[in-house]
Amino acid sequence: MSLSTDQQKIIKELSQKVGGELARLNQCLITAESCTGGWIAQAITETAGSSKWFNSGIVSYSNEAKQKLLNVKAADLEAHGAVSQQVVEGMAEGAANLGFGDVAVAVSGVAGPDGGTADKPVGTVWIGWKVNEIISSQKFLFDGDREQVRYQTLIKALEGLIERLKN
Repeated sequence: MSLSTDQQKIIKELSQKVGGELARLNQCLITAESCTGGWIAQAITETAGSSKWFNSGIVSYSNEAKQKLLNVKAADLEAHGAVSQQVVEGMAEGAANLGFGDVAVAVSGVAGPDGGTADKPVGTVWIGWKVNEIISSQKFLFDGDREQVRYQTLIKALEGLIERLKN
């Protein structure tokens, strides 16, 4: 990755805030990632002491992995595609149900440069969160190249965690 110093600083600050909230609530995080390829887990574990509030991360890049590792419904994948509200919420639910964490974040998107369609252009990303038994998700359309889309996904995933953990 060729992130700027400012981008690295933002990731570090957000990861520390996520850790602070999880520690305050005595909760543990698990990630379920597709388009970010484990980047959220990597960012979280850069924070010293993260072993107290981070358990594991699953990179479920293929549809088969989403089904087998996270119990995402084949029907949801067929009807809506991997980059959809139904699938990302299923990923978050599946990750949380593994029993490794109280809180889950899941991402699935089209980072590019290929793979986009008219309905889901490059930069389309769904992020899902499961916090306090509540599953929520949000769709984003990010600009930029593959690294920029993945970076923006990471930032929004962490910001969403902080927002939901504070409520």
